[in-house]
Amino acid sequence: MSLRFTLIVSLFALAAASVANTNAVENAGGDRTITKVVKLLQGMLEKSKEEGDEEREIYAKFKCYCDTTDKAKSDNIKMNGEKIELLSSKIDELQGDTGELSADCAKLKSDMADNKAARDEAKAVRGKENKAFEAFEDDAEDAIARMKDAIKTLGAVGADQTSSDGAADNKKFMAGFKGASLVNLKSTVQQALTVASAIMDSNKKAQLTAFIQAPFTGSYTSQSATVIGILKDMQDTFEKNLADAITTEKKAKDAYLEFKKMKEDAWDAMDESYTKKQSELGSNDEALATAKEQKIAAEEEKEDDETFLYDKLQPLCAAKAKSYQQRKILRTNEEAAIAQCISILNSDAAFATFGDTDAGTTGFIQLRAVRRHMAGVKAHSKGANALELLKSAQKKTTSKRLAKIVSMIKAENPFTEVLDEIDKMLEVIKDEGKEDKENLDWCNDERKKAKEFIKEKKSEILGLEQRIDKLDKTINDPEKGLLAQIEETEDALKTNLETQKEETTERTDANLAYQKDVKNLVAAQGILEKGLKVLTKYYDDMEEKVDAGFGNVEGPKGTGSLGGSDRIDGDYEGNSKGGNKAIEMLEFILKSTVSEEMDAHKAEEEAQHKYEDSMQSLKDSQAKDEKLLANLQETLAEKQEALLTANEDLKKTTDLKEDKEAYVEKIKPGCDFITENYDQRKDSRKIESDALKKAISLLKATPVYKEAVLAAKNEGFGDCDSCKSDEDDVKCKAFMADVTIPAYCAGHENTKGC
Repeated sequence: MSLRFTLIVSLFALAAASVANTNAVENAGGDRTITKVVKLLQGMLEKSKEEGDEEREIYAKFKCYCDTTDKAKSDNIKMNGEKIELLSSKIDELQGDTGELSADCAKLKSDMADNKAARDEAKAVRGKENKAFEAFEDDAEDAIARMKDAIKTLGAVGADQTSSDGAADNKKFMAGFKGASLVNLKSTVQQALTVASAIMDSNKKAQLTAFIQAPFTGSYTSQSATVIGILKDMQDTFEKNLADAITTEKKAKDAYLEFKKMKEDAWDAMDESYTKKQSELGSNDEALATAKEQKIAAEEEKEDDETFLYDKLQPLCAAKAKSYQQRKILRTNEEAAIAQCISILNSDAAFATFGDTDAGTTGFIQLRAVRRHMAGVKAHSKGANALELLKSAQKKTTSKRLAKIVSMIKAENPFTEVLDEIDKMLEVIKDEGKEDKENLDWCNDERKKAKEFIKEKKSEILGLEQRIDKLDKTINDPEKGLLAQIEETEDALKTNLETQKEETTERTDANLAYQKDVKNLVAAQGILEKGLKVLTKYYDDMEEKVDAGFGNVEGPKGTGSLGGSDRIDGDYEGNSKGGNKAIEMLEFILKSTVSEEMDAHKAEEEAQHKYEDSMQSLKDSQAKDEKLLANLQETLAEKQEALLTANEDLKKTTDLKEDKEAYVEKIKPGCDFITENYDQRKDSRKIESDALKKAISLLKATPVYKEAVLAAKNEGFGDCDSCKSDEDDVKCKAFMADVTIPAYCAGHENTKGC
């Protein structure tokens, strides 16, 4: 019930109450009070219609708020649902990436351990090789020194055998040796021969032994020249072996250093990759945590929106719509009542003037809005065969080595020279084959490693490019990128603050209206109570008077009475019927006014509670969005730094790959030659080796060679007939050792004849 209606009824009551003063008013002259009341009621009717239009406009705005907020919350629920799905996919993707990175890190760790083990093994092997070389170098240098001393000593004994004075000089020289000097000479030569015996054949060894044991008679024998030649050959052999050993040591050292550097570089690259992948794992963990937080925030926001929309907004809007319809009905009834009052009062212009009052508010339930805001012997057949064999092999291989052996056989060089040369060549061929194999293996290994390295770097480049794309998408994706989420969250915060401001303003305005409404309702109740009191008193008094006959005076018929009018028969009723009806209406209106006041208090209390709930919800949403915004901005800074690092890593990895590709191109010509000619060179060496070995067999099978070997052997035995018959017998052994048979057997008890 509106205040206007209450005031109208109050006026009606007061008007009725003024009946008792009718005569006095009439006597005072001018418009009667009731006329003014009617005019006031007519103005209030107009005011009711205006306020009805105002309420309709207010409800239209509220309805617009309901529809707009309903749509905004529904859209936000839908958006958060899609966002939750996207974040779920992102979480699954990050978890998959984390698994792959973990597997990569485990493999890198294993490869790094294998790399270190290979380096440790290579270091140990290198140490052993170097130690063996140093021992060999010391032995070889000592042997060479001893050879030189022996050659020098023997040269002094034999003097220059090519000169005419050689023998005389030798005899003169030998005459100078006495006692200890002779012993020293034998000792020097003996030491050299002992060293050389390790690598000479048994024939030479026998010649040298015979030379040492022969007595120095002072006359020079042909043996000294032979021994000097042997010693010089041995010296050359030792020097060559030492030089070869030095070269081999250098190659081995260089190869080890290169291998070590390659392995260390590979280890460094793996370590760097491992560190990066560990960093990526950390970034993934952070991104995963952020995505999970964002998902939880989105789920909470969606749940909050759903709670607000379905549990608060929609029920509230439905209740408001129902209330508005009821209020329309009440207003219609109110205006009908006012019209009825006007009709009643307009029939009597005798009411007293009634004081003006301010128009009340509609009492409409307070409006509230809620809004929320991410190799000669040419005469013998076998010798000829050896020569032909070598010629044939030389033609096939165009080998200069075979050509040299053919030339030596044609030139009828001594067997020993030819066979020694063949042995040397076989050794060279063997070394050459070994070197070719090492070169081929090196090329294959280098190419394989380079290929694997380039493949690894390509994989890393691909991974970095994918990571860069992912980071760029994470930052700049227009729908779910961090920048988009930050903008969205900032907009939500802005809207939230605006909504708080709007709701606070609306709540303040509504409270002021409520206070005014209650004030008027209380005032209206006072007026109504006063009017009822007056009107009730009036009619009670009138009834007493009528019962007492007051106003019921009879006179002669036809003569009239009281001013000459005809006499009115019957009891005086006056406006008692209207008065009683007015009293009933006033009592109803008073009761409705009190009820309206209670409804206003209740509506205000509910509106205040809803405002406080809405503000708390908005504050919670604001705090959540502010926390989300801080997390998003922190994540953005981390992702931007990660993107910069990934671009730098991509450049470094690309440079490493290109450097390795350039290295492969650099070794390509030499390695291509080795690879393309390896089999042909291997086959040629086999032909050479087979031909040389066959030639040795053929040459050694010739009678000339066998006779020469036997003669050399017998010459080595000297005057020992036992050696010529059985060189393994103790008699031969003791003779050769220049000791008695018992003495020899004492140290060699297993010797034949002991």
